[in-house]
Amino acid sequence: MSEEFTLTQIDTYLQQLYTDADPVRLEMEELARQRRFPIVGPLAGRHLDQLARMIGAQRVFELGSGYGYSALYFARAVGPAGQVHCTELDAENIRLAEMFLSQAGLWERVTYHQEEATAALARVGGTWDIIYNDIDKVGYPATIDLAYWHLRPGGLFITDNLFWHGRVFTGAADADTQGVIEFTRQLFAHSGFITSIYPARDGLAVALRL
Repeated sequence: MSEEFTLTQIDTYLQQLYTDADPVRLEMEELARQRRFPIVGPLAGRHLDQLARMIGAQRVFELGSGYGYSALYFARAVGPAGQVHCTELDAENIRLAEMFLSQAGLWERVTYHQEEATAALARVGGTWDIIYNDIDKVGYPATIDLAYWHLRPGGLFITDNLFWHGRVFTGAADADTQGVIEFTRQLFAHSGFITSIYPARDGLAVALRL
């Protein structure tokens, strides 16, 4: 029997096991398909929910939020007393986030900052249980130390797209791919984090802050 299998096969198999038919999530996914808008997807989203619950997260800061797909998972995980801070420049995406998260009964747990993501975290400050990173890939390396100084010990720095649609395997020379490659190298070498990559969807890095 062959031991070789692809990420597509893994995703297809796991999708059959995840039978959650949440109407808000499905509507958000349909909009992503229509707009060709990148979202973390239900497989990685389930990891986000689980990780937040495992560490008892109450405070989550998202670097890059779009119209709130990942925030949907985090807002459920943190519970009624929790906070999820999101960052997004596009006013229409913020409007959509309010619509979807209100439908889910979660909007009161969410705060949107309409400004550049790293600037928002630096301005808001504070200590967080989870920092979730999904900004433009060329900017990934600059997020590592920022996340380290704003996470509590035992907190998680979670980053999407570490496989970057397979481009990291070919060593493509564009700035985004090189940003992901350099980020991954630096994160694994950082003495303040223990890092693993979950092969869910497009590669999800989970770094435990020491």
